[in-house]
Amino acid sequence: MTQQTPQKRAIPALLIALLGNTLMPALAQAQTAATLTAYVSNERGNSVSVIDLAAGKVVATWKVGQRPRGIALTRDGAQLLVATVLAKAVELPDRAGGAPSRAGKLLFVRNEDDAAMTAIDLSSRAVAWQVPVGKEPEGITQSPDGKVIVVTSEDGKLISWIDAATHHVLSETETEARPRHVEFTADGRELWIAAEMGGVVQVADPATREITAKITFAPPGVPSIRIMPCGIRFTPDGKKAVVALGRANHIAIVDVATRKVEAYVKVGQRPWHLAITPDGARAIVANGMSDDVSVVDLATRAVTATIPAGDGPWGVAIAP
Repeated sequence: MTQQTPQKRAIPALLIALLGNTLMPALAQAQTAATLTAYVSNERGNSVSVIDLAAGKVVATWKVGQRPRGIALTRDGAQLLVATVLAKAVELPDRAGGAPSRAGKLLFVRNEDDAAMTAIDLSSRAVAWQVPVGKEPEGITQSPDGKVIVVTSEDGKLISWIDAATHHVLSETETEARPRHVEFTADGRELWIAAEMGGVVQVADPATREITAKITFAPPGVPSIRIMPCGIRFTPDGKKAVVALGRANHIAIVDVATRKVEAYVKVGQRPWHLAITPDGARAIVANGMSDDVSVVDLATRAVTATIPAGDGPWGVAIAP
């Protein structure tokens, strides 16, 4: 394992803590573990762990700004973006020695201290526009058709629906306590909301912007007070959702059509976020308190590897 500081460019901005998950590329062809790299942000270690999934080990550690959390890839997969909270920037580590992507697309971030959502032009590295939202914005995502941006408000117990064209808040939807993460299904017909302190995942209808369902969790032997949903990811075929349950030290595998929990898998301590490999075979889970990453086989519903990472793993992005 090597300790290195890659070439990077920072985008000056307000307090930035989470990248929109819609920046992650849609990979058309399935990739095997032999060609995949996982990038894991370590919020206490001020670093990114670069993990070779075939070898099952960290092959490099990149120093970044203070308290890195959100981590994602541009849609073309060429550029990695890392939100460093205390550095108040989005850093762009150079993955392969080339220049950052200049596609001119927007990066959507939430600014917790300023209760705002900011759109940044990746070509000019400048703020394009900004919209006030509820207190303590945490999760952020964009609809598959690109027309709507959704931002959670932890303190306000609500989500804001923002028109990407007019830059206005269309409406707000009340949620259970402390909504932390939001994720659209690939067809855009549902929005799943992880309410951490509510201990549930809620499902909203983007057409009506109303809550239509609630998913509860009960991992065996875990007190309900420890069930704190955070990260959500859908498998590429859209049939399953994988939910990180925080202090419950489990992930849940949920059938999307029925919204029923099919299995629980015990992972490391306090899983925050995760990513699913493009072939849908495995979930890569960042465990914030055990300082490691769990590799979960989604077919057998078992942990197949535990990989030491940095101090406080938080987010995961996967690239060929």
